[in-house]
Amino acid sequence: MKNQKDLKVALLGRKLSHSFSPQIHALLADYEYRLQELEPEVVGGFLQKGEFDALNVTIPYKKTVMPYLAEISEQARKIGSVNTITRTENGLRGDNTDYYGFSFMLRRSGIEVEGKKVLVLGSGGASVTVKAVLADLNAGQIITVSRSGENNYDNISAHYDAEVIVNTTPVGMYPENGKAAVCLDDFKACEGVLDLIYNPARTKLLCDAKRLGIKYANGLSMLVAQAKLASELFMGCAIPDEEIDRVLGIMEAQSENIVLVGMPGSGKSTAGRALAKKLGREFVDTDSMVEAVSGITIPEIFEKYGEDEFRKREHFAACEAGKRSSLVIATGGGIIKREENYIPLSQNSKIVFLDRDINTLPVDGRPLSQANPLEKLYEERLPLYIKFSDAKAQCEPEVEKTVQNILDALEAEGRKYETACD
Repeated sequence: MKNQKDLKVALLGRKLSHSFSPQIHALLADYEYRLQELEPEVVGGFLQKGEFDALNVTIPYKKTVMPYLAEISEQARKIGSVNTITRTENGLRGDNTDYYGFSFMLRRSGIEVEGKKVLVLGSGGASVTVKAVLADLNAGQIITVSRSGENNYDNISAHYDAEVIVNTTPVGMYPENGKAAVCLDDFKACEGVLDLIYNPARTKLLCDAKRLGIKYANGLSMLVAQAKLASELFMGCAIPDEEIDRVLGIMEAQSENIVLVGMPGSGKSTAGRALAKKLGREFVDTDSMVEAVSGITIPEIFEKYGEDEFRKREHFAACEAGKRSSLVIATGGGIIKREENYIPLSQNSKIVFLDRDINTLPVDGRPLSQANPLEKLYEERLPLYIKFSDAKAQCEPEVEKTVQNILDALEAEGRKYETACD
């Protein structure tokens, strides 16, 4: 067995630019881990040439690789797909660590499936793995829904009594955020929703589950758990199970945006820029995005087109910024007035309400602040700021203190961030 640092490991797939796997494996071990994007016609040649020690395999090649393997584990053969390849004395061996990953995801979610009717959305390789786990955990009816199968989206009403829903399709995945394969409101008996997508952190399906008070989980825990088992196979040694939660916490903090909401003039842009610099992140201001696209200032938009037109442009900016990862985002003071902004802002983020004494709020260049008494504006908006946000922080005269208040508020919500100078 090679020294860990000398191992050459890659993720094999077709489109990999948004994969979290390199960061996860870097937290688990110390080997080289690269992205290997290939077109279907060259996959076989790549496997035969063998300039690697081990591979992870993702869509669409989990079945493609199987004829090139000298050995396939019993579990991978039973499932019919391989996502991990290691080199042995006899040639390439294929395993399936997704089974372990989904089992961990399900257990961690606290969603019970024994005896329950489970709806599995999608019929691809991931669906097969999910159904194998569900069967082994004694789920009741397991119904596969696909676009053209016996159970499809045209007759899905026959399964509105499903108690658990698992999404294995790419519907709602970045960059096609904001879509869901089903309307969760129709499933009155639903107790749990699992979505294998992890980017965004909360797809529309999971945002709907949160809104309805239904237990839910995204696929990041599955990705980290399967990576932990794959890494053990790569290195030939055990990794403590506690590493899954450690890596998962780091990945959640690293990938989530931090969104600031609050009254006009509450310091969101100033604090946001300072926070982004401290964390080594990109800063985005939705008001600046609106002005850049419009080619005029916000006061000019209000004057020429009115507030309703501004809110439409603001919503577009919220959607564009919210679908990205690892940003610090400052928003306009009235972004909370439109409920439609909640999903794009919350799908990938922790939202912090930055509060400030209204007696110190500036009004210059802020049309609504100038046209309305601040006390009335604050009273109307306060319940919306609280409803939108995950945490609250106080704006202080010193920006450094405000930034620390934001970080403290987020730490109380279970998020601890490494600063750029740590």
